[in-house]
Amino acid sequence: MTAKTVWEQGHEPGRQLVALGLAVALSVVALDLLLFDEVTLLFDVTFVLLSVALALLVRPRDFFTVGVLPPLVMVVVFVLLGATRPGAVAHPDDGLVQAVVSGLSSHSLALVLGYGLCLACLAVRQRFLGQRRDAPTPRTAPGRLHPGG
Repeated sequence: MTAKTVWEQGHEPGRQLVALGLAVALSVVALDLLLFDEVTLLFDVTFVLLSVALALLVRPRDFFTVGVLPPLVMVVVFVLLGATRPGAVAHPDDGLVQAVVSGLSSHSLALVLGYGLCLACLAVRQRFLGQRRDAPTPRTAPGRLHPGG
């Protein structure tokens, strides 16, 4: 048996990765707030890496779940911050909607990059897994004898 490539190794259920994504994002936000009192580049870099990691960890039948997850994680994070500490992502006097919009706009590069890389990883995995399914196995390859035949 051949070793699995990075594109084949994902086997985690989508539900668990939703929980993992939210937990990691919120943990980094807590660390950011503790260290800098606002959401910084630390969150952005972690968000991009997290988006790629989730795309590589998910099992194939849950690709859709992870495919829509990065923007939802970011929105959830900024809604929670907008409701509790709007000054971390916007002006302290901004309302919830304005804080969410400000947070999304100021971290839009991380959102676009993380989401794009997530979708690219899922697309490569889907294509690779489709090619592996269509490839002939050594037992059924043309010109080979079947065992016992």
